Amino acid sequence: MLYLAEPIKKVYISREAKLKGVRNLITLKSAREIDMMRKSGAILAGVHKGLRDIIKPGISSWDIEKFANKYIEEHGAKAEEKGFEGYKYATCVSVNDEVAHATPRKDLLLKNGDIVAVDLVVNLDGFMSDSCWTYAVGEISAEKQHLMDVTLKALYLGIDQAVVGNRIGDIGAAIQHYVEDENHMGDVRELIGHGIQPTMHEEPNVPHYGEAGKGLRLREGMTITIEPMVNLGTWQIVSKPIPGDSWQYYASADGSPSAQYEHTLVITKDGPKILTSQDDEMDAKYL
Repeated sequence: MLYLAEPIKKVYISREAKLKGVRNLITLKSAREIDMMRKSGAILAGVHKGLRDIIKPGISSWDIEKFANKYIEEHGAKAEEKGFEGYKYATCVSVNDEVAHATPRKDLLLKNGDIVAVDLVVNLDGFMSDSCWTYAVGEISAEKQHLMDVTLKALYLGIDQAVVGNRIGDIGAAIQHYVEDENHMGDVRELIGHGIQPTMHEEPNVPHYGEAGKGLRLREGMTITIEPMVNLGTWQIVSKPIPGDSWQYYASADGSPSAQYEHTLVITKDGPKILTSQDDEMDAKYL
């Protein structure tokens, strides 16, 4: 006997898209899909937890890539960034003023006082999770620690706005106000969060700046990433080439250090639920 393994996907077409005549499709995920994304997210979180012991002065950023690859493969998943738009690696490893999309490099040795952001996407049987975390290398300055603290709190302030009935602008406004108005740091504009599943990058776009009450209305079953990038100085970034490679990455325009934190989450009737949590105690209200 034939049977339907799971309900037909619900599809949300935003009001803004309808007015423009664009079929801007956002799938609302089933309970099964969310559960599988959570399992994918647990593998990704395991990489980040393992990196706490790996990242120290003297290792290369390539050592981070090797560890992530091995962990993902041993847990039956795939590194989704490999091959995406020509990218060759499982991880993006961005050090100090590097904001995003920097490659792991064998000749880049981490030094005491550096900060390093590691971003990766895990694909477990077709189910995606995406998360970035920033790590201190040895003993860092109070200034860099404050940057990391502000960026992490900005992530959670954004997550708190990801509730049914709110709008995308509520997420960005909360982050921007905290980063720029309260802490006078640079809230990166050009790089943003996004919908996720069934591919790495889906609608909707999720900027980390904006106006409260504006933008797409959030619906139960949406899965998105929130991933603020914060520079200690200007919010502006510049594109730079990796030496000896055609790949371009982004750095702060003024050379100031940058931090990033990211979670994948689902919007539910009971509030936002983090699918890439590394800490059951810290994230208790989001699990």
